[in-house]
Amino acid sequence: MKIDIYNHVMTPGYLDLLRENSKDQGIVKRMTGIRVLWDIEARVEMLNKQWPDLQQVLTLAVPPPEVLFGPDKSPDAARLANDEMYEIVRKYPDKFPCFVASVPMNNPDAAIAEMDRAITKLGAKGIQICSNVAGRPLDEPEFFPVFERVTKHHDLPIFMHPVRPISFADYKSEDQSKFEVWQVLGWPYETSVAMARMVFSGFFEKLPNMRLVTHHCGGMLPFFAGRAETLWAQLGSRSAGDDYGDVLKRMSKPLIDYFKMFYGDTVLGGSASALRCGLDFFGPEHVVFASDCPFDPEGGPMFIREGIRSVEDLKLPQDVKDLIYFKNAQRLLKLKA
Repeated sequence: MKIDIYNHVMTPGYLDLLRENSKDQGIVKRMTGIRVLWDIEARVEMLNKQWPDLQQVLTLAVPPPEVLFGPDKSPDAARLANDEMYEIVRKYPDKFPCFVASVPMNNPDAAIAEMDRAITKLGAKGIQICSNVAGRPLDEPEFFPVFERVTKHHDLPIFMHPVRPISFADYKSEDQSKFEVWQVLGWPYETSVAMARMVFSGFFEKLPNMRLVTHHCGGMLPFFAGRAETLWAQLGSRSAGDDYGDVLKRMSKPLIDYFKMFYGDTVLGGSASALRCGLDFFGPEHVVFASDCPFDPEGGPMFIREGIRSVEDLKLPQDVKDLIYFKNAQRLLKLKA
């Protein structure tokens, strides 16, 4: 048995909103060009044919509601997406045991209301946020109640997807990013920055039971853990304007241990060595199997196939593989064993 905890769909109504309202035609081109992203019957056929023992937890593909709309309209877009994902789960419960709710983060009050509705009435098993809120950092105080509500009231996980547009240039002298650097390298950086801001802002001190799944196995953090630990141990030594002298003193545990409280998924393009690095960093109980389906060169099956291969190539004990493939997901999402 395998539970693919982080893959994506673009529901029909939300895809229409994207076509009608997105200013990024590159994203529109990408999302409309992958059939099994929005053709659920084709997705089910692919899964039944190639991986009958695999289930997928559905999340909405980016862009999130707050990128498409202002705070007045983003709640309706989130509601539409969640209703449509619920219908997919209701129709195909054996393939899709649950979905993760989208919330309009540019309207925190509405985000909490939609979270409550999706979880209590539709059976959502967590929420998805992005690494920034239309360019704003997640550690701004007005967003904290969203994290607090899903953690303390619902006791469900947060799924964090990186987002950075082409307009985020590689260099200040340019107007936009080139060669899709904004996505290939920019997204892991976005994940790492969001993690760091949450750690230094004391999220895990305030919410010690917060469970947050990072896409792409924690971005840069596992690979750069040694650098992060040793250089942040000197926090403030390179800063003239801001006073960081007491930041580390306020922490109740070693800095790097906070980063290990996040979860990482196995979405690493099939690289077993990268997965080994992530597994060594997070530990077996904080790594979950995921595919990022269907954003691969084959439009669906490749990332599932190569993701499984990357786990198998590590020659892990069966009990560790069971944790990664399904037991951690069952625990996080409160799914029946």
